[in-house]
Amino acid sequence: MFRLVSLNLNGIRSAANKGWVEWAEKVGADCMGVQELKAQEPDVIPRFAEVAGMKGHFHYAQKKGYSGVGLYAKAEPSEVIIGFGTPEFDDEGRYVECCFDTPARKLSLISCYFPSGSSSEERQAAKFRFLDVVFPHLMSLKGRREYILVGDINIAHNSIDLKNWKGNQKNSGFLPEERAWMTRALSEELGLVDVFRTLNDQPEQYTWWSNRGQAWAKNVGWRIDYHLATPGLAVLARREAIYKDQRFSDHAPLLVDYDFTL
Repeated sequence: MFRLVSLNLNGIRSAANKGWVEWAEKVGADCMGVQELKAQEPDVIPRFAEVAGMKGHFHYAQKKGYSGVGLYAKAEPSEVIIGFGTPEFDDEGRYVECCFDTPARKLSLISCYFPSGSSSEERQAAKFRFLDVVFPHLMSLKGRREYILVGDINIAHNSIDLKNWKGNQKNSGFLPEERAWMTRALSEELGLVDVFRTLNDQPEQYTWWSNRGQAWAKNVGWRIDYHLATPGLAVLARREAIYKDQRFSDHAPLLVDYDFTL
C-alpha cells in the first residue's frame, strides 16, 4: 500500500512549530506533497531537507516568504521537474514533479499550489491566467504518463464542497469559471479523477477553514485540497482521510492510500 499525503503548510517553519514534523514521523507516508512553504532554500535546507525518512524536492518562489511547494518521497525519483515552463508562475514556486519511471511504467507525482484570487482583482486575473496555462500542460502529460497531482487547488468544485455555497457564488474559489475549469479537468477532455470523491461522497468534508468567525469550531469550511489522478491510478485508491486531530495550518492534511508501490 502506498500512502500519499497533501498539506498546505501555510509556512513550513510555522507548521513545524505546531508539530507537523513529529506527526509526519508517525503517519507512515511514502510521499507527501506540501504547499505554501513561505520560505527560501536557506530556511528549508538542511532543517527540512528530509522529513520522516522522505527526501524533499522543492520549488521556491523568488519573492521571500511567499508560496513555494515541495514533494517528499521515500523512493528516489528518476527525474525531478521544477516548474512547468511558464515564467510568471514558475517565479512564484508553484509546481514540482517527481518522476518514478520503470521500463513497465511512467509515473509522476506532482505537488502544485494554484493561486488564490481572494485578495484582489489582480490576483484573480492571475489565477485565471494560471488555469489557462496549467490545463494544456496537464493535457501534454495525457497518454504519456500516469500521475497524481496533489495540492491546494483553491477551488471548491460543487455545492457539497463548501458550507455556505449560496453566499459564495461570486467569491473567488467558487466562481462559475473556476468550477467550470474543474469540471473540464474531470471530464473526458483531460480525464482526471477527484480521488477523494470516489471514496467519500459525504457532505461537510472540508480541508480549509477561514481564520475568521470561528469557522474551524463551527466546521464552516471548504474542500479545496485534492488528489487529482489519471484513471489507472485513481482506481487503485482504497482509503481516504482528512486529519483533524491536530492543526498545523489553516488546512488539514489529506491522506489517500493506493494499492500500488513505487
